[in-house]
Amino acid sequence: MTERPIVALMYDFDRTLSTRDMQEYSFIPRLGMDSAAFWKFANDLGNREHMDSVLAYMYAMVRISAEKGMPLRRQQLVRMGESVEFFDGVPEWFARINAFGREQGVEVEHYIISSGMKEIIEGTAIAREFRSIFACEFLYDADGVAVWPKTDVNYTNKTQFVYRINKGVLAVENDVDLNRSMPEDSKRVPFCNMIYIGDGLSDVPCMKMMKSYGGYSIAVYQDRKKVESLLDRDRVDFIYPADYRANSGLDVTVRNIIRKMSISDKLYHENAAQKKGRCMD
Repeated sequence: MTERPIVALMYDFDRTLSTRDMQEYSFIPRLGMDSAAFWKFANDLGNREHMDSVLAYMYAMVRISAEKGMPLRRQQLVRMGESVEFFDGVPEWFARINAFGREQGVEVEHYIISSGMKEIIEGTAIAREFRSIFACEFLYDADGVAVWPKTDVNYTNKTQFVYRINKGVLAVENDVDLNRSMPEDSKRVPFCNMIYIGDGLSDVPCMKMMKSYGGYSIAVYQDRKKVESLLDRDRVDFIYPADYRANSGLDVTVRNIIRKMSISDKLYHENAAQKKGRCMD
């Protein structure tokens, strides 16, 4: 483990880093459908059967693929990640922010918390930038065909992954250590060293969590009107266009937040050292 304080940047994926929902680049066209028809099928199914909306779209992926004689396989999904397109500056963002963090004396780590498909994200050009990718995933049979949702990341249970990052319990099957009581000063990434970046209402639980526990939240947008209410209702700290290039508004603010986190950490340790010295006198 690094001796430097850790700053965690957590991202939604669809319309936060990628310009569209990830299924719309390759998966849906492969079915011979347009995006509106696929999402209508999934949403109607969820409403009719009273299903979790994420489980509904995962079932729709498996069912429609099977009906069209194209069983859904893991490696196919991974390859689909190659066609995902990103907002301006995303590919270069991570190295630049990491270098800035080191200049400030902190180690920056990046995480995905997404209701999209982990397999597709793993196939993208930026997958290697993330310490962990928390996203939906299928279980596959002996023939490598998707048969069941292995992980479902919906809009409200996203917050559990923030706790996992906080405690350093990244294995999704490990609920014992996740729920075990832990002193605040032994948690791997304090909430006050966290930044959550998302694009809308599905990210509100994580954004509110940041505001409650001392972290920061940023909503990125293509259409400002869709996120203005989040700022007006104090659900998010900042809103910016989804522009990850150097010196964009998003870039400047994230660097300022990291700078503040570094200074706060230094002041905390200076204060602790003085208290310790006084006790030894």
